Amino acid sequence: MDPAVAIRRATSEAELVALAAVVNAVTPDDPTSLEELHWIDTTYPGGVRYLAELDGRAVGAAIVGRIFVYPPDHPDLWASIVVDPTARRRGIGSAFLQALSDEGRRRGKRGLQFRAWDGRPEGIDFLRRRGFVELERARMVRLELAGLAIPAVDLPEGIVLSDLGQRPDLVAGVHAVAVAAFDDIPGGDTPMAPGDLAEFRARDVDRPGIPQDGFMLALDPDRGEVVGYASLMLIPGSTTVAWHDMTAVLPAWRGRGIATALKRATIAWAIEHGLTALETGNDEENAGMRAVNARLGYAPLPDEVTMRGPLVDSGPAAEAAS
Repeated sequence: MDPAVAIRRATSEAELVALAAVVNAVTPDDPTSLEELHWIDTTYPGGVRYLAELDGRAVGAAIVGRIFVYPPDHPDLWASIVVDPTARRRGIGSAFLQALSDEGRRRGKRGLQFRAWDGRPEGIDFLRRRGFVELERARMVRLELAGLAIPAVDLPEGIVLSDLGQRPDLVAGVHAVAVAAFDDIPGGDTPMAPGDLAEFRARDVDRPGIPQDGFMLALDPDRGEVVGYASLMLIPGSTTVAWHDMTAVLPAWRGRGIATALKRATIAWAIEHGLTALETGNDEENAGMRAVNARLGYAPLPDEVTMRGPLVDSGPAAEAAS
């Protein structure tokens, strides 16, 4: 590694601010925030972060920790490496990967998973050269809201619409939908795990940026049952762009237009609250939800690719970063 580069653990508030700044400058389409980093530390403690500096300037960031939607005993960790283009080809990425691998080894893990994008092929190439392969591909889309009319929300007969802002007592019902639905969501080779009610609430309900009045519920009032839900999450640091966090419907209620109605309800909420765009992505095998998005006018973005690979061998660069 270039001797002018220094890599260290990022733990202080100032270091986290610097880390977020690097991430947001290099990957503005996948930003983070200080609030998001603190939420992760509270909800999924144990993550490790590194900062790279070149001549005293922060030029790289790396993160490793639990994959939120898998149980703690999953054999892989989630990882991220971001390097300023002006500081590449100095060994920073390789040093980061060694440090992240060493952390995985300390935890008894076997591999790492990274998010990468077709729009930034150099990241995919970096991982492929080190033995990583494509695990999952999501078709990403975006809906521009400027000038868009508020859509009508047509629910099947016998179903009513509400939201968690009005009905916070229905969180357990939302969790029950997730338990029933997550196994069916295509992607990767391990089904998503909703977790128990406490974890589900922390990750999918009470997380910063998830508006409770934009968390739409489809209800069967005769049974007092939640049959489907759709939630939004503001992209970290933004007040105008949100991500469709989840749309899920109980298996017995599918095929009746509930998912489309819930999506329309979240779009209506976003327009009414001044948002400028919504983004989402679905596994390439999730033809049903991708068709819903296409009918609603979402336009394609570069694919998001999950890359999985082995822990790399330890080396001097990793020891220097530890």
